[in-house]
Amino acid sequence: MVFTGAVIVIMGVSGAGKTTIGQKLEKEINYKYLDADDFHSQSNKDKMSVGIPLTDEDRMPWLESLRVAIEEYIINKKGLVLGCSALKKQYREILRSGDPDYTLEGYTSAVNFILLDVPAEVLIARVDKRAAEGKHYMPASLLQSQLDLLKIDESEGILRVDATLSPESIVDTIKEMHPFQGCFQS
Repeated sequence: MVFTGAVIVIMGVSGAGKTTIGQKLEKEINYKYLDADDFHSQSNKDKMSVGIPLTDEDRMPWLESLRVAIEEYIINKKGLVLGCSALKKQYREILRSGDPDYTLEGYTSAVNFILLDVPAEVLIARVDKRAAEGKHYMPASLLQSQLDLLKIDESEGILRVDATLSPESIVDTIKEMHPFQGCFQS
């Protein structure tokens, strides 16, 4: 059985491994991978690159464009892996609403969230390394603002994965999680 029309949001703060895991999942389960960073406006990227945290107002057009992308994949019954910070419940609700059948705060949706759980000291090392290599526009100085914003309400049913494991182990863990058992073609 193929899990069609579903969306898996790989979430977490900068440095959690969203892109690495999302790209590996894309290959493993034959879903399209999209990186939410690619949906940011240039002004958002410019702000972050100089260490200015985004406001909710900055994020709303970005989240709306992600919601539209999610809706398109669900309507067309195509699987999507989205790498997105999805830091606040409010943001996740916008993403969930890309499912035309979603009821606000119902948490039953074709949009599934998996948090890449990583200790702060590991995140700092990853973000510093990436910044030194010139691989991302977000400096490590913004990491604390993301950690402060990250709020998980247990009622949302967000799945968690230890993201200090190897990428291969993380992907295998995701594929074996209860909502997905036996759903993906290899």
